[in-house]
Amino acid sequence: MPSNAPHPDTLDLAADLRTALGSLVRTLRDSDDLPPNQAAVLGLLVRDERSYTVAELADRRRVRHQSMARTVALMTGAGLVAQQPHPTDGRKQLIAATPAGRTALLDQRARREHHIATAIESRLSSTEREQLRTAVALLGRLA
Repeated sequence: MPSNAPHPDTLDLAADLRTALGSLVRTLRDSDDLPPNQAAVLGLLVRDERSYTVAELADRRRVRHQSMARTVALMTGAGLVAQQPHPTDGRKQLIAATPAGRTALLDQRARREHHIATAIESRLSSTEREQLRTAVALLGRLA
């Protein structure tokens, strides 16, 4: 094994972490109203507090332009995003989150956080909660 390869115990820990996080994410997605691709686009628009073209969104999300165009069309139809003319290129449209889109995203996040908080309170002891708080900080460093 090369000297820069992770230790087998670390690889086991990484696999366990991936499995646990994957299960948590799947559990949270089960109650989502927004499809993951739409939530990701709204998250980007809301977080960055700016508009993007379809091409820029596709590039940022690493998907094909056609796929993003379909997603944006569905979101526009649902009132989650609005399109406005690009100020310097009349061939392009800028996509921005609408108030309804922002609300849908924030409501989904709040439901997820409520689900996690309820699970933490019902399944973990106070000592385990403190361990989790430390683990969250460590996960932040890994990200």
